[in-house]
Amino acid sequence: MNKVLKLLKHEPMLTVSAAAAIAAMFITPPSTRLLGDIDWHTLGTLLMMLCVLEGFKQENVLDPLVRLSLKTKSMVGLSLFYIFGVFFCSMFVTNDVSLMIFVPLTIFTFRGGGKEQYILPVITMENIAAIRGSLLTPFGSPQNLFLFSRFGIKAGRFMLHMLPLCAGSAVLLVIFVLVLYRRRLHEQIDFDRSQLSLQAGSKRPLYLGLFVLVIFTIVSRTQLWWAAVIIVVTVIAAADRRLFMKVDYVLLFTFLFFFVFSSSVAANQGIADFLRKAVAGREYWWAIGLSQIISNVPASIVLYPFSQSNSALIYGADTAGLCSLIGSLASVINYRIYVREYPGQGKKFIKVFTLISWAFFAIVVIPGLLLSSWEM
Repeated sequence: MNKVLKLLKHEPMLTVSAAAAIAAMFITPPSTRLLGDIDWHTLGTLLMMLCVLEGFKQENVLDPLVRLSLKTKSMVGLSLFYIFGVFFCSMFVTNDVSLMIFVPLTIFTFRGGGKEQYILPVITMENIAAIRGSLLTPFGSPQNLFLFSRFGIKAGRFMLHMLPLCAGSAVLLVIFVLVLYRRRLHEQIDFDRSQLSLQAGSKRPLYLGLFVLVIFTIVSRTQLWWAAVIIVVTVIAAADRRLFMKVDYVLLFTFLFFFVFSSSVAANQGIADFLRKAVAGREYWWAIGLSQIISNVPASIVLYPFSQSNSALIYGADTAGLCSLIGSLASVINYRIYVREYPGQGKKFIKVFTLISWAFFAIVVIPGLLLSSWEM
């Protein structure tokens, strides 16, 4: 019991989702209908992604990319490499995993080269890069994965709709980096590359193969997704069963609890009618606002049944992470990584994060609203 309480204390999103699920079941008593309402397809796909991406981290799959980054001595060049490393990696290995790879490397490199004053602004821009890069693909973020599975459109059409937001964000990130180094565009960093030692894992080909299977399962919308789940779990169990102990089950159960909450709320006619009237035509702002309370992943799950505009809902959910730490789980992960390295500096992180992210948000929020009228 103590372990459960400790987990809930350290995982606020899990606590909120569990409390919401329990409260919702008092509103609408659970029945067999609930099992049918839970999106097992999304949960199964998410489980596969979490397992395979944990394997990526364990086997240092992106080691060649990391080593390539250390060939430059320019602070502008190195910062752009890390930021766009996150930007492009998040499209394929999800935003939180890309941050787990590049943020510790940024801290390690900048600290080793005596450039700690740039750590906070650069990792904040990496956070923005993770949020805005991941929005391009159906599997770049958990909310994209869920919403894409519900929209019923092809992956190409989905990416076409997200491309303007993604491309515009890339240009803005370059401008933000140039503003950061505006007085020292030619500043250099002297880092001892021998300090970095990454061991290549022997199971890289295995996890790369499983990753291809997961991506195919998502993009093809195959009805045999359950078979892919069985294959992934069975192969990992045979090759490295200890990996299952490291998988982020908190995210998986957070999804499950919010599915229960959404289903129970939607089953209550009075609440459903209110939300349907309140959300319809205002999906963009509802997604941004609700995400600041429960984060963009659960907000997407809760709002989807009452939304009439797919574009407005996903544009809002993918913009919400720029407003606050709570807006995106990826931002919370970034915060955790930083405070582990710099205990007691949480307020400093929030101050810098809020300043830069809100500047970015202020520029993209209205274009995002205008684009949301382009329906998927």
